[in-house]
Amino acid sequence: MQTIACMKWGTRYPADYVNRLWSMIKRNTVRPTRLVCFTEDATGIDPAVAVFPLPPINIPERVAWRPWRKISLWQAPLADLEGDVLFVDLDVVITGPLDDFFDYAPGQFCIAENWTQLGQGIGNTSVYRWTVGTNTHIFDDFDRDPDAKVNKHIISQRYVSAAAQGMTYWPAEWCVSFKHTLLPRWPLNFFKDVPLPPATRIVAFTGKPDPDEAVIGEWPVTAWWKKAYKHVRPTKWIDENWR
Repeated sequence: MQTIACMKWGTRYPADYVNRLWSMIKRNTVRPTRLVCFTEDATGIDPAVAVFPLPPINIPERVAWRPWRKISLWQAPLADLEGDVLFVDLDVVITGPLDDFFDYAPGQFCIAENWTQLGQGIGNTSVYRWTVGTNTHIFDDFDRDPDAKVNKHIISQRYVSAAAQGMTYWPAEWCVSFKHTLLPRWPLNFFKDVPLPPATRIVAFTGKPDPDEAVIGEWPVTAWWKKAYKHVRPTKWIDENWR
């Protein structure tokens, strides 16, 4: 049984995001696969998804509801998880087969290379695979002195990348960023649709827009001047895959 894990906390992403993720996983796996969701609110989540409480972690309130909370997954034991687990953020669209993510670089901690820091040794924790019980110092060291880690690294994936003992990147074509890889550069983003390369398997929607916004061509911005360049045309392939 392959295990894919996700986390849902706070109010930004509703249960529908978990259910869509589960639906995409089922369409894009051949082997028996389950989805595990760690959350403080399981209301509305498909009963077929295994739900566990958010893992305990000593975390400063100022980052308690930010990606730093994902550091809690590096502890062991962790619910009923064992062996290799593929973590996937909720704000992704799965467009291709997933089974190979469990076969690639056996025994290694595999992660997407951060799209805005290529060549700098920093992974993006939108999509990664780890073996439960390895690299537990990532959690232990953070839990002992969380303020020091937050102050030093600012962003959780920088901390994970610096602390992990061994890190292997996924093939670049497997995991891409909607905003940083696929979106045509300004001003072409006003005139060209966002393409979907055939080798793509997971599209990550870091920051804004989210999938439900990009599919209708909406990019929420607060400053009026950002509207001059933050633009996305309606993206039909999201509708075809994010369901």
